[in-house]
Parts: sequence; structure tokens; C-alpha cells
Amino acid sequence: MNSVNIAILGAGAAGLFCAGSLAGSGKRVMVLDHAAKPGEKIRISGGGRCNFTNLATSYERFLSANPRFSASALAGYSPRDFVALIDRAGIAWHEKTLGQLFCDGSARQIVDLLLERMRGAELRLECGVRGLHHDGSAFVIHSTDGPIRADQVVVATGGRSIPKMGATGVGYEIAQSFGHALIKTRPGLVPLTFAEQDLNLCKPLAGVALPAQTSHGKGKAQTRFSDALLFTHRGLSGPSILQISSFWRPGEEVSVDLAPEADMAALLRGARGQLGRVQVATALGNWLPTRLADSVAAELGFATKRFADLSNRDFDQIAARINAWRLRPVGSEGWRTAEVTVGGVDTKGIDARSMESRLQPGLFFIGEVVDVTGWLGGYNFQWAWASAEAAAKAILRG
Repeated sequence: MNSVNIAILGAGAAGLFCAGSLAGSGKRVMVLDHAAKPGEKIRISGGGRCNFTNLATSYERFLSANPRFSASALAGYSPRDFVALIDRAGIAWHEKTLGQLFCDGSARQIVDLLLERMRGAELRLECGVRGLHHDGSAFVIHSTDGPIRADQVVVATGGRSIPKMGATGVGYEIAQSFGHALIKTRPGLVPLTFAEQDLNLCKPLAGVALPAQTSHGKGKAQTRFSDALLFTHRGLSGPSILQISSFWRPGEEVSVDLAPEADMAALLRGARGQLGRVQVATALGNWLPTRLADSVAAELGFATKRFADLSNRDFDQIAARINAWRLRPVGSEGWRTAEVTVGGVDTKGIDARSMESRLQPGLFFIGEVVDVTGWLGGYNFQWAWASAEAAAKAILRG
């Protein structure tokens, strides 16, 4: 039987980073993954350029049943720490918007950096993990290569998102076998889909994109995101929709402001004298993409009317449709296109400083498998680096 000091289950962002932080420690470290290649979600991320962190990272930008759980790990390894790492590796990068950092070149550079950093650790690919137990003296990993003994085990198996990349629920099964509770998982950062009435409005607009603000909830519990919105044949997508999808639950409404920089009621009244003779759709084209302007005018029954024919009440109706379009999604596109998993291993059973199980000494959970989910824009990678570093430091402290 193979024996190692530390076995890391999963060769994604968190698993590879943890192995790199443990390499050179004199301990025998093995990373196992059923995939043929390591770091595949890194490779496809950010349009192939990897949005590897966000300078605005703070625990407030993560969802969890325990909202403060991520604070300790994030404080222990910051975005600046990761930037320093890639600077030393000579990887060029740039800030896009909202603190999002991307490689100038290929995301493959990040994968190569992580593999180089873990030199000395063993990477065993195409080796599936079927289960894990502790025999009283060590952990025994049930793998497709046979049993492997380990003094300590780090579960970095990821979540359920993007199953075509090989996502499985084995990390959750392992957690439950050691008595850990799970927070119900659901797709996050995913396009939303709609029933026939709203879908009939979206389908003809497929491909139309514009800046928008989406919101969910009410009062102090309301969450808002301002970013691009994209109409699709199935509903709505784009960064502002992906962001709100992590907060939305079936049966709930979302509100969309299609002109977030404009008080449409005031603008419409003010433009009556100048635009009075033109058709409503043409007038709305001053503030909205042409196809969307046509759609809004037709939906409200103003397609054949001139701007001057509308009353102030009509203007208020148009303004409400543009600045506060209320929708009730029927679902999302699901795990197939979800970028992350919301939910996971309940943090009540994990030490926030070390990521070690409170129920089984020597067992650690890091990355997406844990009930910690970041916003869109590099936050989830930063959680992978930070939680992996926290576990590695705890292991090295002994």
C-alpha cells in the first residue's frame, strides 16, 4: 500500500496551491485527481486569461451560512500576496474593472506556475477517489489505483459546477462520512431562465447587451450589482445577472434597471418638446439599444404612437418598465453553465483559521467544496489560494 504524509484530493486551484505551499517541507505530499490534466477550470477561466484574484476581496463579498467564516483565511493570504507570487514568476497582468486582475497572456501561465511551485510533490492524475476512512492510525484513501495511506488529508475536490470538466460530489460524500453536515448546494454565477411570457420578450432580443443594475431582496437585505446584461434565447445572462443568481432562490423576483444612470421619468418629460413628433420607439432609442427600445414600446402598446401623444402617466409606465423591470425567473441554466457551487460543507464543522475538521483531526477542507462562495470577478480564486494557504500553514505548524 502507498503511504504518504499528506494526500490532497483534487488538482484544481486550491489543491495545487496547497501542494505548492507544502512542497520542500520534507513531507511526502501526493495530489490525486481523476482528471487527465491538472487545473482545467483555471485554464478555461476568464476567457482563457484567468481572473486570478480581485483587489477588493473581503469577507463581505462571499456567501456562506456563516458570513464571517472566510475572514481569517482571507486576512492570512491577500490578493497582494498572490500578485507578488506571479510577479516573481514574471507573469504579466492587468486590472480590467472593479479590481479584477487578469493575465496579459494565457491562463495556462497560472497552471504552469502552480505546477512549478509544487515541484517535489507527487501528482497522480487519472486516479479517482471513491471514498476515505480512518483506520485508527491513518487515513485510507480508496482510489482507482488501490488504497493509499496518509497521515493527513486535504479535501480540495471542488463543487458540482461545470460537470463536463469532471466535477463530482465525492468531497461532500467524504465530509458526510466523517459526520459533517452539508449546506444544500445549488448553481451559482449562472444565467437565469424564464417562463413563456418573459421568455417571449427575451428571445427576440437575444444578443442585445447593455449596462444594467440587477437587484434582489428588499430593504437592508437588498443586494445590487451594476454590470453588463445580456439577453439570450433562454432568458438573461451577463455579469450583473450571474452575480444576482447566487442570491436568487426559486419563486423569488429580481428587478432590473435597464438605464441605471438615468431617471427615465424625468428624462421622458423633459424630452417631450424636442422629440414630440417622433415615434415612441425612436425616442427611446436615445437611451436604449434600438431592438430593446422597439420591444419596450411594443410591449406597452405604444409602437404606433408619437412621443407627444403620451401622457405623464404613460411616461411613468415606460420609466417603471425601464428603471424597475420586475421578473420572476423559473430557474437557471443549472450546473452545466454554473461557474461556482453555492453551499457545500457546513463551516460549523471546520476551524476557520486552519480549515481543519473539528470532527476528525488531520482532515482539512479547502476551496469550493466548503460553504463559501465568492462574487464574480476573481473572488473564488482568491478563496482557493487563501484557504489552501491556511491549511498548509496549519499542517506545517504540526
